[in-house]
Amino acid sequence: MNILIVSATTLEIKPLLQHLKFIKRVDACVNRYKYKRMNIDVLTTGVGMVPMAYLMGRALRNDFIYDAAFNFGIAGSFKNELNIGTVVSINHDQFPELGAESGEYFLSLIDLKLLEEDSFPFKNGELYNDNPIKSKTINELPDVKGITVNRVHGNNKSIKKIIERCNPDVESMEGAAFLYACKTEGIPCSQIRAISNFIEERNTAKWDIPLAIEKLNKTILEILNES
Repeated sequence: MNILIVSATTLEIKPLLQHLKFIKRVDACVNRYKYKRMNIDVLTTGVGMVPMAYLMGRALRNDFIYDAAFNFGIAGSFKNELNIGTVVSINHDQFPELGAESGEYFLSLIDLKLLEEDSFPFKNGELYNDNPIKSKTINELPDVKGITVNRVHGNNKSIKKIIERCNPDVESMEGAAFLYACKTEGIPCSQIRAISNFIEERNTAKWDIPLAIEKLNKTILEILNES
């Protein structure tokens, strides 16, 4: 079985890599590993949806055909019930910044008539994972709605606006680009993230990235050990 694991940074999946057998360096961004009966390519994209989109497109067009793809990382939570350290499955994501401002209002690409509501791979202008990886561990995770942004929220006014407009549970800087690529290529996929912070006025002293990474990587191994 050939698996693609995608992460913005090595830090987020560093504990996992200690359990994998290194095979070779494929290119500057991809390393190949072996775990049990799985061949695993680990793609490290860097932060942001632009490098994610480009490198995912390149990876899914090479000669190594993947049976499934995972996006593992950390995320911020808009919901009090999604505590720091909670691991979630994001099966609904979107690009909420794509559009235009009109005074105090935001116009989406659909509003601007630049995108039809159900133009593939979108549904109602958003992305839904309708080809998830079959996994008991993943099924037991909270199923949440994400947004993917270039600028993470840290201002009460903008936080209030995005909640009113999109009502997201979590946000990341890469997730929707990953899902877009997988849906376009028909690859079964899952986006699994651990909560590192609440979305509020920026105060990194209240974040716990090490805890999020610990919980995330424990879950990753549980998923891989199912195979």
